[in-house]
Amino acid sequence: MAEHNDIGKAGEVLAQKHLKEKGYTILETNWRHGKDEIDIIATDGKFLIIAEVKTRQSNRLGEPEISVTRDKQRFLVRAADAYIQRHNIGMETRFDIVSVLLKNEKATINHIVDAFYPTL
Repeated sequence: MAEHNDIGKAGEVLAQKHLKEKGYTILETNWRHGKDEIDIIATDGKFLIIAEVKTRQSNRLGEPEISVTRDKQRFLVRAADAYIQRHNIGMETRFDIVSVLLKNEKATINHIVDAFYPTL
């Protein structure tokens, strides 16, 4: 596996741990719908959480979360809609980003709640 894949997987594991520590219930990880993928699907009280995890080793080109572009947001919304329809979910849905910076064996996690809102 390529190093960037290893870094991404490490970030996803740390993000899951972070969410669990905050009391979230993880429902799915790496859920796929066609070419679209949701890194983490969880619940937090009354919300269904669709979480995108972005992991980097450096922030010299900006924080990891800036790479969640409008196109990526559209893909997440499309996949979330498929998940909600398939599982007949009636909960309010929220889109979060969990940004993980792995630097010198130390992880910094920035959980951005309500990172973006779906648009038509």
